[in-house]
Amino acid sequence: MADTHVLFVEDDDVIREATQLALERDGFVVTAMPDGLAGLEAFRADRPDIALLDVMVPGLDGVSLCRRIRDESTVPVIMLSARADSIDVVLGLEAGADDYVTKPFDGAVLVARIRAVLRRFGHASGPDGSGAAATEAAAPAEAVLRFGDLEVDTEGMEVRKGGQPVALTPTEMRLLLEFSNSPGTVLSRDRLLERVWDYGWGGDTRVVDVHVQRLRGKIGQDRIETVRGFGYKLRG
Repeated sequence: MADTHVLFVEDDDVIREATQLALERDGFVVTAMPDGLAGLEAFRADRPDIALLDVMVPGLDGVSLCRRIRDESTVPVIMLSARADSIDVVLGLEAGADDYVTKPFDGAVLVARIRAVLRRFGHASGPDGSGAAATEAAAPAEAVLRFGDLEVDTEGMEVRKGGQPVALTPTEMRLLLEFSNSPGTVLSRDRLLERVWDYGWGGDTRVVDVHVQRLRGKIGQDRIETVRGFGYKLRG
């Protein structure tokens, strides 16, 4: 199986070079760029398997670059931010990022997050990654599930609303499958982090909240109900 290609956009020379070396030692092929415009050109030329984007890069900031990538592709994107409480984290997730990592980060943690995201997308995840399918989340017995005007094809991995196709990223699709598997059941944010994002440890629940918000925007604001203090549930 071909090596996994990582696009890494980071303007700090020391971080960029050290992280590139660490990822290459773990078996990844890395294209490292110092600014957003160069990163966009590299993305279009190389079509990497995953993109790591620092929020604060010159030329075209990481959030804008993420939005441009998402306009063209569903390739997984991880944002890198110097502050866990930064509004830039939320902006990056709203722009279409699948996850984020706070700087400074441990190389092993970054590799683990990359592999977790790639498993969800069905890519190889480096030399010891499992490459499990992006649809690994438990699928309901019925192939096509209907919730009002919403249809979820769990085998074809297609969604329609009012008969019209709905374009979802793989992460959004996994999230919807998780809800569809248990309609009417309240799913906690921690459970969703574990099942959809493959977190074996505590994660930032903002990742869940922003993805639910994005999913609502595509399938209907009232389709996923917030149960305050507990989580979310899909209305049948």
